Amino acid sequence: MITTQRSPNGGSGLHSPRSPSSQPPFLSVSVTDPAKMGNGVQAYISYKVITKTNFPEYQGSEKIVIRRYSDFVWLRDRLFEKYKGIFIPPLPEKNTVEKFRFSAEFIEMRRQALDTFVNRIALHHELQQSDDLRTFLQADEQTMERARSQDTGIFKKKPSDLMQIFWGVQSKVTDVVLGKEKPVEESNPEYEKFKKYISELEDNLAEAQKHAYRLVKRHRELGQSLADFGKAIKLLGACEGNALGTAFSEVGAKSEMLSIKLQREAHHLLMNFEEPLKDYVRAVQSIKGTIAERANAFRQQCELAETIKLKEIDLNKLRLMRSEKMLDAEHEYEELKSQGEEATKRFDTIVRLMNEEIVRFQDQRTQELGRAFHEFAKGQARLANAIADAWRSLIPKLDSLSVS
Repeated sequence: MITTQRSPNGGSGLHSPRSPSSQPPFLSVSVTDPAKMGNGVQAYISYKVITKTNFPEYQGSEKIVIRRYSDFVWLRDRLFEKYKGIFIPPLPEKNTVEKFRFSAEFIEMRRQALDTFVNRIALHHELQQSDDLRTFLQADEQTMERARSQDTGIFKKKPSDLMQIFWGVQSKVTDVVLGKEKPVEESNPEYEKFKKYISELEDNLAEAQKHAYRLVKRHRELGQSLADFGKAIKLLGACEGNALGTAFSEVGAKSEMLSIKLQREAHHLLMNFEEPLKDYVRAVQSIKGTIAERANAFRQQCELAETIKLKEIDLNKLRLMRSEKMLDAEHEYEELKSQGEEATKRFDTIVRLMNEEIVRFQDQRTQELGRAFHEFAKGQARLANAIADAWRSLIPKLDSLSVS
């Protein structure tokens, strides 16, 4: 659970409670109590989402709602559509392997990832103001289900969404007609440097996560091997009797004890190291989605600017000819200019927000990945000490056997 606070004079424009002794505005969210619902292919996991806040636009200081994974998907899609230029936090991927879908470990990993997702939104100074976030955190299940169903399918999209699709298709057609090998792209050295960095970061994070997975697997395999070894040595000790049998039994007991420690450390490594790395792979992929939106906005702006120039030439010709079509052409020209201004404004807003988001992402990455590697180092040190202490405690007894 993470608590986010707004400055009383912050960008939300919301007023703090009037009492001077009251606490500053805060919003804390936790995703808890996963529970399996339904059976067979219809089965799914529901989560309890608990919100505590003193934001005046929320219904009371505490609210508990039940949400499923598709509700989180709805929230992310809505934010991605409305907040162009902002890096929307990623969701955990949907597990398609049936035998793992309802395992205790997978459910806990999913719960932790969803908790991180919604709290990143609650911490963001822009996203925390979203009406969709408020709906997600407060609406009853029936209202939430209706909201999800209304956003399904292309024919239920808003006119602005359809315009985005139109311009995307028109851009592809323009590229083909003009014989371009690739669409127009903005020339910005700093931005190109950032895109290259994001591409390299994705590759490096994915490689690190792959090896973190192997570390978890190795810990589990070694833990299982020690458990099997411990059982075998204890059986051997039972056959020997006397001091040798006692020593073998103690070696077996230490092996089984270390097996449990290795399994625990494997789980700790999974939850606090591998999963954060995987989450950042997803975060970078989400950033690439925002980069694609920026490229699309730039392309729309350029295409409209070119169309306006051509329309202006046509309009001047019609004016010289005093054509009857001049009035319609002027009206179309003014509409295009208005669209061009909107496109420029939209692109400039995306650029401004992305510049802010880049700084925020780098700060967040430093803190969160630093914490993950700190947990990794602590866990490995703890495990190494436990292993060393366990075997060291047996050395005096084994020494006495070898001497005799």
